[in-house]
Amino acid sequence: MSHLKDPTTQYYTGEYPKQKQPTPGIQAKMTPVPDCGEKTYVGSGRLKDRKALVTGGDSGIGRAAAIAYAREGADVAISYLPVEEEDAQDVKKIIEECGRKAVLLPGDLSDEKFARSLVHEAHKALGGLDIMALVAGKQVAIPDIADLTSEQFQKTFAINVFALFWLTQEAIPCYRKVQVSSPLPQSRHTSQARIYWTMRLRRRQF
Repeated sequence: MSHLKDPTTQYYTGEYPKQKQPTPGIQAKMTPVPDCGEKTYVGSGRLKDRKALVTGGDSGIGRAAAIAYAREGADVAISYLPVEEEDAQDVKKIIEECGRKAVLLPGDLSDEKFARSLVHEAHKALGGLDIMALVAGKQVAIPDIADLTSEQFQKTFAINVFALFWLTQEAIPCYRKVQVSSPLPQSRHTSQARIYWTMRLRRRQF
């Protein structure tokens, strides 16, 4: 007998009231509270004893990733803003209920010093690092570009773009110490042009 569930009827399908919280918001205070796999995700040991770092792991997609990794057998470190401590503690409890190690690393990814140190703190606390899920992101909902400040613009790019560079750069030595099962192939020219094409894409989307 199949244990598969119909995704069209498995989850909440009612009306969603407007959520009124100051940024970044606390998931535990949302109505209804989202399901990030707490009640639905069943692991099968695919990541047994792996070490994972998830940015934005307190809520949303990052929370779902952290829970999934733990239920697949990985130890997990999550980063989050200090004001999101309530959600982070919930995730910590869920990870530990899976019999896995949970590490909480609060801080602001727009701060280069914190972002770069995050990788090393996770590596040290977990005893290694096999996986990075760079999920944390920031969105500024301002309809008129004339009202967007340079500070808001820079902060958004720092978290959504620069932090990816800082974290990845710091993680390279960690990954070089372990055997990677399926490295992504890349040409020398592709690697050198990556920053250029990233900026071109940003210009086109802008």
